Amino acid sequence: MSADNKKQNPATITAQALGWVEETTRSVTPPIYPSTTFERNTDLSYHDGRCYTRTDNPTYDQACAVLDALEGGAQTRLFASGMAAAVALLHALSPGDHVVAPKVMYWALRSFMLDSGVRAGLTFDFVDNGDTAQWVKHIQPGKTRMVWLETPANPDWQITDIAAVADAAHKAGAIVAVDNTVATPLLTRPIELGADIVMHSATKYLNGHSDVLAGTLTTANKDSEFWQRVCKQHAGGGGVLGVFEAWLLLRGMRTLSIRVERASANAMAIARHFENHPEIAQVQYPGLESHIGHDIAKRQMTGGFGGMMSIRVKGGGKRAVDFHNQCKLFKRATSLGGVESLIEHRSSVEGPTSPVPDDLLRLSVGIEDAHDLIHDIETALDLSK
Repeated sequence: MSADNKKQNPATITAQALGWVEETTRSVTPPIYPSTTFERNTDLSYHDGRCYTRTDNPTYDQACAVLDALEGGAQTRLFASGMAAAVALLHALSPGDHVVAPKVMYWALRSFMLDSGVRAGLTFDFVDNGDTAQWVKHIQPGKTRMVWLETPANPDWQITDIAAVADAAHKAGAIVAVDNTVATPLLTRPIELGADIVMHSATKYLNGHSDVLAGTLTTANKDSEFWQRVCKQHAGGGGVLGVFEAWLLLRGMRTLSIRVERASANAMAIARHFENHPEIAQVQYPGLESHIGHDIAKRQMTGGFGGMMSIRVKGGGKRAVDFHNQCKLFKRATSLGGVESLIEHRSSVEGPTSPVPDDLLRLSVGIEDAHDLIHDIETALDLSK
């Protein structure tokens, strides 16, 4: 990457895909290389070092380069899903290693930690997302190997002070990994705040069209011993991204800036409209001054507060379900970060051990007209009374 690219705005980096042009045909979009294997040279070396697609493929190059530029990282690896990326980090740990993670986080990963992670010999402490003192208290020098952060945290959008927690973790000799799926590198750059590795469920905002399953890891130091172990997990574990999905991911990232900007603006408009609404008990959105983590969010997020929010409807769980059934533009579906708006009753998804209250509905705000989205919610509230 040239020095000029480092100075470019993320909107330019994504739209131009770092200005890539194919040398032979002058195509402005990269081709797909479906080959799984590459011919060896007569001296037993490999051209460009590529041997087998499970290890590397030229289709991956530009998507990885764009993510390196966006995150300020040194190297990126693409995975078959966000879970595959996160699990590769856990698999790179050793039995007996201690991990500190947030109480509120992506439920599937938390469940994996408490099941497969524990059976693999890892130990975990889960702390309040926004309480820096609790993070510092549970990070143990000589024992804690990884600190896992997710901010804003799904589904109540609590904010963790990345810089403060990273400082405490590094003093204890721990690695800091940040799930940056919700904020995206357009709004938060964890490596600049002290993170060692950044993870994305690229299924969400990076791709942005609800048609690709993908995950990514970006490291600040590609030569670190831990990152080398992660790379071995990436290639040896088999959870690599298909080349067609990698091509679609890059195509999706080229509109990332305008999608995040529009979704953030829509979410802010919805949050402000319903913050004091008589039928809404609480709006959870870090862009609101009333949000418990707003001051930290304002400090470490730039350009907006993202498109994710939650609302707690007056009338309890039954009213919440009735309300979400009445929505028309907001589709009743899981996942997030696509161009279309989604609504989900999270406690029924996560089950009886979930900390999520049954009156909470998670909204993934899309890029539709904000007034239409507000009208959809207002209508659903009226019909569910």
